Amino acid sequence: MAASVKPTTSGDLEEATAEGKPRVLEPGAAPFGNFPQYSRFHPPEQRLHLLPPELLRQLFPPESAETRPILGLDMGCNSGELSVALYKHFLSLQDGETYPDARELRLLCCDIDPVLVERAKKECPFPDAVTFVTLDFMNQRTRKVLLSSFLSQFGCSVFDIGFCMSVTMWIHLNHGDQGLWEFLAHLSSLCRYLLVEPQPWKCYRAAARRLRKLGLHDFDHFHSLAIRGDITNHIIQILTQDHGMELVCCFGNTSWGRSLLLFRAKQTMGTHLTPESLIEEEKEMNRLTFLRQ
Repeated sequence: MAASVKPTTSGDLEEATAEGKPRVLEPGAAPFGNFPQYSRFHPPEQRLHLLPPELLRQLFPPESAETRPILGLDMGCNSGELSVALYKHFLSLQDGETYPDARELRLLCCDIDPVLVERAKKECPFPDAVTFVTLDFMNQRTRKVLLSSFLSQFGCSVFDIGFCMSVTMWIHLNHGDQGLWEFLAHLSSLCRYLLVEPQPWKCYRAAARRLRKLGLHDFDHFHSLAIRGDITNHIIQILTQDHGMELVCCFGNTSWGRSLLLFRAKQTMGTHLTPESLIEEEKEMNRLTFLRQ
């Protein structure tokens, strides 16, 4: 069911910075997608109803030899509402208790905006399981140090699953075609499975139009992008042809017209086969229809 959306006002966009000083963001003035009230416009429920709650239990069954927590990476977590909702959804949390046979889940949630990350930390009801950090993912040095530090706590070198929900456009606009390619390369090397929600080209045009209306400088790469048009198909091709992943299925489209795509690193296929229940007839038909578009 669609949630009601409260109109954004300038008052909604005034927040305290890390130094305690207020900052005011005009609607649309978020060059990295760091909108202060993002979840009002794209509520978590609109994504969650497309994802089976048992997804992680099927990908990483509790009867397997591994007993450590499932490790997830949420890129571009904003103020954390979707991160927390994903955590609750996949563990089928009822009255604070996890699903009986669920393995533990640990999420590392990253965003480039320190103000949004601080809000996420303060409001997170699961601080022991969901960690929020400020990170510019495209900064190789800080990315390596931070992610390696988290993974080493569990004796791992990669995450079990990554979440990249409506992030690719902001990487693309701010870092160009090569930046998008590198971003997907890094994610695919860090995650055994990857759930991606790409923004279509119409969202690029809308983002550029918002900046123009505010009299702000245009995105540096908008007019020079060679990757345009069917962005979703481009991302599928980059991940499957260039970065060694396989498209498992499309879980459908959100009410705002974005696909939820699950990829798997090919090197995991031998030991972590995707359950047949994930490729049931309806989802397989969705996937094949999507690929023909």
